[in-house]
Amino acid sequence: MKSQWNVPNVLTGIRILAVPVFAWMLLAHPHDQGWRWATTAVFVGAILTDFADGRIARKYDLVTNFGKLWDPLADKALTGMAFVGLSIIGELQWWVTIIILVREWGITLLRFAILKYGVMAANRGGKLKTLVQSIALILYLLWLPHLPLWVQWVAWVAMGLAFVLTVVTGLDYLNGARRLRATWLAEHAGDRA
Repeated sequence: MKSQWNVPNVLTGIRILAVPVFAWMLLAHPHDQGWRWATTAVFVGAILTDFADGRIARKYDLVTNFGKLWDPLADKALTGMAFVGLSIIGELQWWVTIIILVREWGITLLRFAILKYGVMAANRGGKLKTLVQSIALILYLLWLPHLPLWVQWVAWVAMGLAFVLTVVTGLDYLNGARRLRATWLAEHAGDRA
């Protein structure tokens, strides 16, 4: 049995611990440029652990049950807090945050709900969605009104693309879950007879 104490799981733990620190920094000092840069740095550091832990776990065969469960939850907590925090301070429309969070947590719950039919792994679209969300959030966290207009435009386009990818990949996961269940039911039809 693999030890739960390994580098990928420690990185996941750091990301989990970074969420309340990041939240406090953003919400306590939303209109201070120095704090915004520091807040963005904490977010970037935490999100980089997400890109590192999975690669390390797969490369060195360190995949554990802790990592399978907590890695995606840590990701959702970090990005979810960024979306909610930006909406609380009035820099991102609430409807964008609500739709994205409903998709994110809905798909996470769906993955648990269909475990008896099989594991629904992240696909390329989901990984691209995570990357684009991260870029959009980083740009927004830098405090858009104090950035050059062209950077603001890039941030708006990135957030729009993140929103579209979030919705489209959510629908793709729903379809994948339906197919996974149908395949399982077809394979086990004789078991129920």
